[in-house]
Amino acid sequence: MNGLDWAVLIGYFAVMVAIGVWSHKRVDNVSDFFTAGGKMPWWLSGISHHMSGYSAVMFTGYAGIAYTYGVTSFVTWSFPIALGIAIGSKLFAPRINRLRSRLHVASPLEYLKNRYDLKTQQALAWSGMLLKIVDVGAKWAAIATLLSVFTGISLNQGILITGGITAIYCTIGGLWADALTELGQFIIQLLAGVAMFVAVFVRLDDHGGFFGVWDSPELQGHEKPLVGPYGTVFLLAFLFIKLFEYNGGMLNQAQRYMATPNAKEAERSARLSAILWLVWPLVLFFPMWMSPLLVESQKPDGSDSYALMTEQLLPHGLLGLVIVGFFSHTMAMCSSDANAIAAVFTRDCAPVIWARARAWNQSQGLRVARIATVVFLGLSMAAATQVNSPAFQDIITVVIKWVAGLMGPMAIPMMLGLLRAFRRSGPTAALVSWSMGLLAFWLVNYPINWNVEGGVPLQYQVSIPLAVSLVLYILVGYIRPEDTPERLAIIEKINTDGDGAAAAAVPAPAGGVEDIAVRTTVKDQGPSSEIIG
Repeated sequence: MNGLDWAVLIGYFAVMVAIGVWSHKRVDNVSDFFTAGGKMPWWLSGISHHMSGYSAVMFTGYAGIAYTYGVTSFVTWSFPIALGIAIGSKLFAPRINRLRSRLHVASPLEYLKNRYDLKTQQALAWSGMLLKIVDVGAKWAAIATLLSVFTGISLNQGILITGGITAIYCTIGGLWADALTELGQFIIQLLAGVAMFVAVFVRLDDHGGFFGVWDSPELQGHEKPLVGPYGTVFLLAFLFIKLFEYNGGMLNQAQRYMATPNAKEAERSARLSAILWLVWPLVLFFPMWMSPLLVESQKPDGSDSYALMTEQLLPHGLLGLVIVGFFSHTMAMCSSDANAIAAVFTRDCAPVIWARARAWNQSQGLRVARIATVVFLGLSMAAATQVNSPAFQDIITVVIKWVAGLMGPMAIPMMLGLLRAFRRSGPTAALVSWSMGLLAFWLVNYPINWNVEGGVPLQYQVSIPLAVSLVLYILVGYIRPEDTPERLAIIEKINTDGDGAAAAAVPAPAGGVEDIAVRTTVKDQGPSSEIIG
């Protein structure tokens, strides 16, 4: 990097902070901070949903997969995400939007205290927050790894720089700042991605051109869609995992659906995100597939290949733009995660462990939300310093094994609880599903893995916990149905729009978690149950 590259990078950071400051005036209460007051247009929500699913892991961990195996990096990652979101656009997006517009909640998990009970909500909330700390920690480590390649600064310094700047803008501006910065980050990544694509495409003339290049010895087997540990079982498992994860199971994407004015707009938002996931990663991945022709990775997993190729091919200025693109993806995902976890803590956890939280007014709740955001980012940055330690291993291991493997037990009760088909499954089914899924993860990844020659294959490490959770959630629901009238009323609210369902005002803090009233209202459908927060 030279002075021009640094100018581009510093300019980018300044714009991100400026957007956060500008967004500050749009945040008057907790609803604005966590769900944009239900006023976000569908196209901005869709772009934000798409961007919040990326991070620098794509340019390190998945770049390594592309360097080693080729097109399977797209087939077993981006494609199942696109397909999962497309399915979720009908199945989950409208229902998640109604959590805000009909149940009047500000956190994706807030509805669980009435759909199940307080114990279930707290189990999912606390375990979800802990997992997110590890998840976001891996993202900070990924961007810091890239920054160290270009600048020579240490891993911990890179974590501090990126985390600190993200904390400023997302703490000041809330979800509005997240979405608007993600829009800017998408434009930057569009320019950077196209520049890298063109630079690599031009170099292919030296290797037989676009079609002849696949016969090169360096790319042997790179055209195969399923190869190595990324086979058919892994693809099917990943599709199932991403169906839940990217439609709200990891919380931050759920907020994008909740932020739109109504269920129809949430559906349009999801469709746009699915299209972007299907098309745009092809542009980003193509240079990675060609990287064995152009660079020799210095790391066994190939995770530095994209950074090395960028340094080699791009002139200064454009190099700075691509580095900004790395930052844009990571900061988009991490800021959205921070906002989601702050919502869970402020709305779901604090009122249970602290009696005073039940009486917070709007300004107090907003102040705590901002503090919770900073604390979460600090904890995730601390976790980032432990990536590559014996406990967590490398970045891609954290993202694929830990996050994908643990997401299922936490997402199954939340996501399937939205659907009428699973109305019989109550708190017993939810807690059994959650706890046994976590136990399955530990057994498969540790005791069993240690005693199997060569270890348990990756596809089973990530899929068995989710499969255990799913089967138990359904089975216990049939053996011990807990579909009370109150729970059925909530499910109906989530599955229907009613008359004149509009954007909700912020609810009272979740301190009245067990005092939520079921009252009759003439507005919806004559005498009926309306759950209010």
